[in-house]
Amino acid sequence: MKVMVDLCVVPMGVGVSVSEYVAECERIIAAAGLAHQLHPYGTVIEGEWEPVFDVVRQCHERVHALGAPRVFTSLKVGTRTDREQSMQDKIDSVRGKLADD
Repeated sequence: MKVMVDLCVVPMGVGVSVSEYVAECERIIAAAGLAHQLHPYGTVIEGEWEPVFDVVRQCHERVHALGAPRVFTSLKVGTRTDREQSMQDKIDSVRGKLADD
């Protein structure tokens, strides 16, 4: 099953800046070959269910391995059974409607 997730991994107890941890998660996602898009408060990832959720687990575990004593991960998950839809399809749909304004 195809899935689209919005992942936000927050290391706790490591100070204010978390970009080092975010960069490491981005490396994990890229190495998995999954389509993804970084945004200011997380990353959207799309692909088949198992590889996507494996990457979510790897990110969470890697942030701990980098020294974060606590990790809070939030996840939004979306699936469709009526048709396939990519991140770009969703963006293009909204932009198309805005272009009509």
